[in-house]
Amino acid sequence: MAKETRYRMSAERLEQLKEELLYLQTVREKEVAEQIKEARSFGDLSENSEYDEAKTEQGKLYSKIAEIKDLIAHAEIIEATDETDKVGIGSKVIVRDLEFDETDVYKIVGSQEANPMKGKISDDSPFGRGLFGHRVGEIVEVHAPQGVLRFEIVKIEK
Repeated sequence: MAKETRYRMSAERLEQLKEELLYLQTVREKEVAEQIKEARSFGDLSENSEYDEAKTEQGKLYSKIAEIKDLIAHAEIIEATDETDKVGIGSKVIVRDLEFDETDVYKIVGSQEANPMKGKISDDSPFGRGLFGHRVGEIVEVHAPQGVLRFEIVKIEK
């Protein structure tokens, strides 16, 4: 039997998904239905590009709804740890790149909340896994496509 996929996320992210699902199933679904109804009124459906576009949009909408339902159904709520001596979910970590002597700040989050451009790193990413469980002052090696990257953990906040 295949192992069921779990999507790790915070309670806040789960609520965002529920709100998005509600919006898609109510407001957006009615908008798309109206687009289809309007396109049908243009006549012959075999040569009606507006109808084709509306049906394509409907397909995308139903696909997105199914995706969000799956995320909600298989959500695993992760709680931020209160420990400040070790990196964990919810930790805000200040690290120094030992090669370039640059300091960056990252927050360790579940995979559904990851956004590297905003400094939110998934606990499942190589970088997140590399930091996980380490303490201030420790040197962490992260294996990346460009080689091994070395970081020092400068500070951990919750």
